[in-house]
Amino acid sequence: MERPITTLFMLMSVDGKISTGATDELDVDRDFPKIPGVREGLHQYYEIEQTTDLWSFNTGRVQAKLGVNDKEMPSKTPVSFVLLDNHHLTERGVRYFCELSKQAVVITSNPEHPAFHVEASNLHIIFQEQPSLSEALNRLKKECGCDRLTVQSGGTVNSLFLREKLLDYVDIVVAPVLIGGKDTPTLIDGISLTSNDELTKLGILKLENCSVLQDSYIRLRYQVIG
Repeated sequence: MERPITTLFMLMSVDGKISTGATDELDVDRDFPKIPGVREGLHQYYEIEQTTDLWSFNTGRVQAKLGVNDKEMPSKTPVSFVLLDNHHLTERGVRYFCELSKQAVVITSNPEHPAFHVEASNLHIIFQEQPSLSEALNRLKKECGCDRLTVQSGGTVNSLFLREKLLDYVDIVVAPVLIGGKDTPTLIDGISLTSNDELTKLGILKLENCSVLQDSYIRLRYQVIG
């Protein structure tokens, strides 16, 4: 395979929401710990997260929402982070990931991205004049040695992985909560299919494992077969 083996790993509600609402002020990481009936089993998701691949894919938008542009510099971890971003990360945000990561990779089509002003031995920039997720993943494997990648991006970028047939596995922890709201981000957002001809873009899944966790949480792991 010319690209890394990918696993979409996310925490979601029973109705498929990956946020608690439609604004950046609402977020599962901030809000689930406050909700009785949800907070009790939440630790299981983070414990499972610690066992995922040592390459993690995210977006600058999600990370900016979580405040990385203003956080104190972190301690080094063995995880390498890949960030798809054009304008959400600041220079400080990029430095944050250089400090945090074994390798930090920024994928961008912005020739003036702040990453170009950061000097760090573990920073790699994949610049694309025309954005192509498949090409970026190919370069990630060839240039950075990434063989396995955990995807934890937002619903819009998750949809690009789906529609471009770039997902190999889906690993979901389901929290015992219903959130609702047509504008609340879901596991897969993006442009809806509009015709029978587009049904080839569906992701067909084969269940590999279903685990009943504590406090009414469940974990579902699928292989993407089509």
